[in-house]
Amino acid sequence: MKPRTVTALALLPALCAVLAGCGSTDSPPATAASTGPAGSASGTAGAAATIADRLDTPWGVARLPDGALLVGSRNTGRILRIDPHTGARADVGTVPGVAAAGEGGLLGLALGPEGRLYAYLTATDDNRIVRFGYDPSRPAGARLTDPAVVLTGIPKGSNHDGGRIAFGPDGLLYVGTGESGRPELAQDRTSLGGKILRITPDGDPAPGNPFPGSPVYSLGHRNVQGLAWDPQGRLWASEFGQNTWDELNLITPGANYGWPVVEGKAGRAGYADPVTQWHPADASPSGIAYADGAIWMAGLRGQRLWRIPLNGDGTVGTPTAVLDHTDGRLRTVLAAPDGTLIVTTNNTDGRGAPGPDDDRVLRYDPR
Repeated sequence: MKPRTVTALALLPALCAVLAGCGSTDSPPATAASTGPAGSASGTAGAAATIADRLDTPWGVARLPDGALLVGSRNTGRILRIDPHTGARADVGTVPGVAAAGEGGLLGLALGPEGRLYAYLTATDDNRIVRFGYDPSRPAGARLTDPAVVLTGIPKGSNHDGGRIAFGPDGLLYVGTGESGRPELAQDRTSLGGKILRITPDGDPAPGNPFPGSPVYSLGHRNVQGLAWDPQGRLWASEFGQNTWDELNLITPGANYGWPVVEGKAGRAGYADPVTQWHPADASPSGIAYADGAIWMAGLRGQRLWRIPLNGDGTVGTPTAVLDHTDGRLRTVLAAPDGTLIVTTNNTDGRGAPGPDDDRVLRYDPR
């Protein structure tokens, strides 16, 4: 597959001007990119190969034990099973109750340690987490079984809607939420908005959480979009900033990451600084994954895949970019067992410039 150049779509600048502080809330490309201290050096690795194409607003991706991928559509609520080697696809089913609007819809997917599928979705009144059994022996389109609601009451909004979920090494479910356009919620410990949550597979606050009886694991977030663990068991999270800084954070239980009091590295007592930051034109980060000594971070507005090398002491080296404006907006990154990365594009979400083969699931070999 030849890399393609995606033309910037100047579709929404007026809307962003009206929506105060929409900043890098998955926003359209700026007319001129500005480079932050992290730099924006481009790597020399090759292009990504297409596994599957012509998908509708792919967002969440989960890997089954046999290596197949479950890929959810934000707008339709439909989940497909895709073979990562052949590209063959089968209809798994449609998640009921999805009320897609703005940045909301069927968002993160995660396979639980007990083999059930968890989904973060926007419903009529809130964002919530539901789970299903997955039975591949059932007919196509009817493979989701035994639906159950796990957690409700996550604030919803047309912007800053969060949505990433992932099971940690401890077998507990971590949830990245947004403040839904209400910045004050990020500092309100009684609200589930603007937080990273840590819950049991049944939706209860996890034992050992920093605030007893609460699912809140960290606070002061604007819009958490990526969650990943390194081999030392440290949790990393990517986050949309507003107009100045997007962030990669090393998460400490109970820490306050500052929004809306601070954005980016502020050095203020009581608030945890990001380990590195980017201007929104270079990043607008979404999913992240750990592989080969680095965090790999998808960029939406930045239209590139960032490699952030990790040091053993919790600091990072100089980020470099690959797939730089070759495939358009990038949403989700998943590390495959063979050392490659699974990456989804997000050009059909209303803010991209889709080509005839969009959207796609890609395989990228960083070696």
